[in-house]
Amino acid sequence: MTVQEYRRASAEALLSGMRDDLARGLVPMRVFGDRDIYDLELRRIFARSWVFIGHETELPNPGDFAVRTIGEDPFIFVRDSGGTIRVLFNSCRHRGVTVCRAEMGNARHFTCPYHGWTYRNNGELEGVPARREAYRELDFSKWGLIAAPHVANYHGLIFANLDPDAVPFEQHMGSYGWYMDIQFLLTKGGMEVVGEPHRWVVDSNWKQGAENFCGDSSHTHMAHRSTMDIGLAGTAAVGAPGKRVGIHVHDCDGHAISIRIAPQNAECFFGYPPDIVDLFAPDRLSREQFDFARRSLIHDGTLFPNFSYLHFGLTDSLDRAPAGFLTIRVWQPRGPDRTEIWSWILAPKEAPAEYKRRAYRVGMSSFSPSGSFEQDDVAVWPGISRTGGSIFGEMIGLKANYQMGLGPMGDSVPTTDWPGPGRAMPSNAGECGLRTFHTTWLNQMTRGTIR
Repeated sequence: MTVQEYRRASAEALLSGMRDDLARGLVPMRVFGDRDIYDLELRRIFARSWVFIGHETELPNPGDFAVRTIGEDPFIFVRDSGGTIRVLFNSCRHRGVTVCRAEMGNARHFTCPYHGWTYRNNGELEGVPARREAYRELDFSKWGLIAAPHVANYHGLIFANLDPDAVPFEQHMGSYGWYMDIQFLLTKGGMEVVGEPHRWVVDSNWKQGAENFCGDSSHTHMAHRSTMDIGLAGTAAVGAPGKRVGIHVHDCDGHAISIRIAPQNAECFFGYPPDIVDLFAPDRLSREQFDFARRSLIHDGTLFPNFSYLHFGLTDSLDRAPAGFLTIRVWQPRGPDRTEIWSWILAPKEAPAEYKRRAYRVGMSSFSPSGSFEQDDVAVWPGISRTGGSIFGEMIGLKANYQMGLGPMGDSVPTTDWPGPGRAMPSNAGECGLRTFHTTWLNQMTRGTIR
């Protein structure tokens, strides 16, 4: 057996035994830093899952485009001349050269810089040099840019799936849409992207951020302590976990969400000021959903595999009132110990321009490369990947403890009168959402193989 074959067999053996580990609240550290596990993820998760590409408001005009990735594969996110949004593999059909080399812009055509093959912005092949002399019988209809097999538009959010046999996006999201709708349907016009996405690279595994947004409430009072000490965030929003300060919803068709909610008679609406709340449209949500939004301080969740969101009210200055904003992000895999984070700020489409600018400043001051919250997280995550990729950790079969709130470890039981889907724990002193994430991950990693 070659070294490569041994490593592959070892990775498969880890996966085969991981279900018993998860039942006991354990996760092998190797999944956070192992190259063979990562290579399997690219094939079994990112090549088969619904992955977020961008928001339709990023492409307001025909011809607008931006380059994006699914896993590590390059794609063109484009609104063609007819107004249709497409996701095209960014590879010339002649020699495979990258066709679109600009980060974003507007174009009617994409021309390969190597041999000049030219494509319309809908992907159709339009021109080939020396066509009459050398390509007289070339069937142009068969040599256009290749599109992602499936593209879905959910309230302006564009997702794509590379698996020809993928389930519909609505089935992938399942009942978790109850929570997603709350984030994106507060007004008649919904939410729109403000500014361009911020991007930065951290030395950690992509799953660190994805699982964190599933409900890692126990890190906030430690990693984010400084934000409370200086008054940027209150204990109700980021304080220590426990009963009556938060809710964790897990086992929601493979997805999870963490919530901090105010008492029954309070009105919070994620920190939006009254003039913005006046724009909200209760008829776009159910009565239970709108009442839930009314009492919400913060929502953060992950739609598997790597799309996360956070709805929150913060301030960019101690002498100014908080402003509500919605941030969405993608944890782009760039290696077993490397992640490129993409982060967008959104605001209600009907909000005044000045409020949108404020929401952008508040969002970027807290969750961006230099944000007060973001710097705390990315300072500690790299240590996890280093441990996950360590030789000693592999030798001893090192496992991480995800037992917080599991069975007799905790003192709460699921809420029986919860209005939404999933299992709701009336305490955020637990890691049920993180265990849900890794269970979904394991199901994807073991349901079949793309060799």
